[in-house]
Amino acid sequence: MNDEIPAMLVKTVPGITNNWEKYGSYFKKEEIRAKKIILNEGEIAKRIYFIESGCIRMFFTDANKDVSVQFFFEDTLICSMESFLKHLPSKFSLETLETGTYYTLSKDNYLKLIVELPEFNSYFQDLIQSRMFYYINLLLDYIRLSPQQRYIALLNKHPEILQRVPQYHIASYLGITAVSYSRIRNRK
Repeated sequence: MNDEIPAMLVKTVPGITNNWEKYGSYFKKEEIRAKKIILNEGEIAKRIYFIESGCIRMFFTDANKDVSVQFFFEDTLICSMESFLKHLPSKFSLETLETGTYYTLSKDNYLKLIVELPEFNSYFQDLIQSRMFYYINLLLDYIRLSPQQRYIALLNKHPEILQRVPQYHIASYLGITAVSYSRIRNRK
């Protein structure tokens, strides 16, 4: 095991700095190529992915069409929460959009960490709560805002998405066709 604590884990795993010798082996470093499905809809999520470099897209399939739900970048973590925590089939798929470095944490090691590192447990509960608020706001945006307004909000809140994510995934995220997305972009 590498004795150096990855900077992104220091940022995302409270309490790990003083306990790296004990818990460092819980995290498996993986170099994963772009466009790899790391969880299929219907499978049970068995790992949390901590992103050191790269991008992961969460999506589901509706009427044979991919619908992007969220994009995750450096210094964040992602899993299909309901599947991971409740051992249920995932309602989402996860795909890497960029080749990157990811640290994975298995369910068994997650369960040990939340008991042995109370600060990690608190952090994880806060993360679940913030995701819940994110999805509530996403739903409200779909109800209240026009596609043009959703695009402008995305541009203002998350410009990195526009720079790093293919346009057809952004169109899907906004709930519009690629042609409509192109028209909206050209209106600016």
